[in-house]
Amino acid sequence: MKADPKNVLTGAHYLDGNHACAEGAIAAGCKFFAGYPITPSTEIAERVSRRFPLLGGVFIQMEDELASMNAILGAAWGGKKTMSCTSGPGFCLMMENFGLGLMLETPTVLVNVQRGGPSTGLPTLPGQADMMQAKWGSHGDYEVIALAPDSPQESFELTIHAFNLSEKYRMPVLIMTDECVGHMTEKVVIPEADQIDLVERRFTKKKPGEAWPYDPADDGGISPMLPVGEGHRFHITGLTHDHRGYPVINAEAHEQNVRHMIDKVVKNADDIIWLEEKDIDDAEVVLMAYGISSRVMQPAIAKARKEGIKVGQIKMVTVWPFPEKRVRELASKVKSLIMVELNCGQMFLEMDRCAAGKCKTGLVGHFGGTVHKPEDIYKAIKESIK
Repeated sequence: MKADPKNVLTGAHYLDGNHACAEGAIAAGCKFFAGYPITPSTEIAERVSRRFPLLGGVFIQMEDELASMNAILGAAWGGKKTMSCTSGPGFCLMMENFGLGLMLETPTVLVNVQRGGPSTGLPTLPGQADMMQAKWGSHGDYEVIALAPDSPQESFELTIHAFNLSEKYRMPVLIMTDECVGHMTEKVVIPEADQIDLVERRFTKKKPGEAWPYDPADDGGISPMLPVGEGHRFHITGLTHDHRGYPVINAEAHEQNVRHMIDKVVKNADDIIWLEEKDIDDAEVVLMAYGISSRVMQPAIAKARKEGIKVGQIKMVTVWPFPEKRVRELASKVKSLIMVELNCGQMFLEMDRCAAGKCKTGLVGHFGGTVHKPEDIYKAIKESIK
């Protein structure tokens, strides 16, 4: 499907990352937004609140983040594309119902504009320390898909991509942006609607009474959903359930539920993972980063290469699932892998685990509040080749 022309604000605009994210949601066909104001994500909700009434969408300011997450799950089961946004403390509150969305296999999008934490922390300043929470913040076993834009342009594009992934794999998808990207203003080029490809909701073609919410797909892939208001009567629950959606409290049913949630991400990881690589072929040192950190490391890389140091780089557009296969391949070829991130070492732990001692690994961490100093990244590059 293509985007609806009346929803797409085409042409070149100067937008901050949060406003670009809102426009991406609108272009993707999002029609329901429930949220609660929280710095530094509020501009997404503000933009949506102004634009949705003009486009037939529904915006609701909820009483808190718990209710916001539940509302977008309910509206998604009502047949709409839905989204919410938040930051650190609100992300914590949403985690219980994020797990509910995973168990119910509900397509929706949640944006976390990260700030310095923990607790109230630095509401107006950047951080990237919610990355492990994105993967492990809810309880139980599951897999997640999370994207990390590094610019307003990517904030627009990756929001559309997040909606497409949520529909394709029938699950909540995270956008893990940060205050710098959310509040920086740059040129954003929004293409014509007929250039925006959308994945639409897959509904069952079976008649009422013949279909269930978790029926296996005919092609062995993701189950189609049941449309509301067309005679289908069905039940869904966060409890372990059978294909009908009714509770079945035993180990066998639980294994089937959890295995399915994990497999639809793990078995499709090669299609989901999106990396942007540069100067990798002859690299002795490879820097990995995501979000704003992937931009901050550029001066250090340029300086090192000017001095003849063979430095390559990987920008992780997809942060979860982690690119385990690629890191293992590189660890056998390079002298050092370095993770650059605004935390004390979260995605570094994944990189180091996958390198498995085959090369040196390093972290250029930062507590947040500001971005890295390029000289600190350059120093880490120099030390890695000693």
